[in-house]
Amino acid sequence: MAPVVIIGSGLAGYTLARELRKLDADTPLVILSRDAASSYSKPMLSNALAAGKSAAQLAGASAEQMAAQLGAQILAGSEVEAVDVAKRTVRMGGASLGYSKLVLALGADPIKAPLQGDAAGEVMQVNDLGGYARFRAAIEGSKSVAVLGAGLIGCEFANDLAAAGHEVHVIDPASWPLGRLLPEAAAERLRLALAGIGVRWHLGTTARAVSRAASGLRVELADGSALSVGAVLSAIGLRPRTQLAQRAGLKTDRGIVTDRLLQTSAADVYALGDCAEVDGHTLPYVLPLMQAARALARTLTGTPTPVVYPAMPVVVKTPAMPVVVCSPPARPGAWQLQQDPSGIDARFEDEAGKLLGFALVGAVTARKQALTRMVPQVLG
Repeated sequence: MAPVVIIGSGLAGYTLARELRKLDADTPLVILSRDAASSYSKPMLSNALAAGKSAAQLAGASAEQMAAQLGAQILAGSEVEAVDVAKRTVRMGGASLGYSKLVLALGADPIKAPLQGDAAGEVMQVNDLGGYARFRAAIEGSKSVAVLGAGLIGCEFANDLAAAGHEVHVIDPASWPLGRLLPEAAAERLRLALAGIGVRWHLGTTARAVSRAASGLRVELADGSALSVGAVLSAIGLRPRTQLAQRAGLKTDRGIVTDRLLQTSAADVYALGDCAEVDGHTLPYVLPLMQAARALARTLTGTPTPVVYPAMPVVVKTPAMPVVVCSPPARPGAWQLQQDPSGIDARFEDEAGKLLGFALVGAVTARKQALTRMVPQVLG
């Protein structure tokens, strides 16, 4: 019997494998990974520095341990070169592996900042354990770090780096941090809190060039200013990995296009996690991934189950100023703010006063559960 094959051993791939084994202990399962296939939580990468955790400490079970837990064959260090949907095979290292069902859990790649300068290639990105290990080594003994991007990951790293004792410069073209998630007043509360622990903000501009200097690196900004730092971290966003799917002839757009069963344009080929565009939605967060993995496990074991996305608030890991966001859909409405010294309660409501999303900053994040119950499903 041909196995179920999962390409990817990140949070998506391993979560699906666990959910699958809850329902079916016997179907052959093969997991292909281009790295060491250690089990770890990717969201921990952006808040591990202050805790002094190494990449080895973040890694949980090894590939061998995961294989034993899941009753699966795990092929680490296996770069998949092609998928043949007609022959129902994947090719890697010159060998072919047949599948009964195939799941693409490929993840996403960091977007590279368009930079000039002789040190542009030294700008770092953290998207996996290896990237975290290299970044941690690079900032060892380095007092200052520039972070490109004031989005969710950039703000989390800024808080973590500052708490670990580094001087942090955050550069972003937006006028306030978390510009896609927070209204200005709520973002200002976060900006001030991070400034209070030493984060220096360079908003409304971008990094233009990174060059080597006697004391480390020189970052030139579009506004004409320059920074001297020891390391530069780019956190300007992620792009779903679609190249393998495109070569296989699968439909792609912002991600690998699937229906609500997570079925791609090819029979018995599915996509899950950061690489997937599910019924028009790309949701690169943990809670949507968990919902999708549970639904797909049921589908793969014979009970077709469309994924349902309830309201899923995102907790931003910025201890200096707690933030929870439940992004509203692209519908007409306006932010209604309540603010006091303890925090900001921002609610996005339509013209009829119906709650469509919210942003909570400070102590009012305790209202998360109550408000979540009031928000309609993202995909139901």
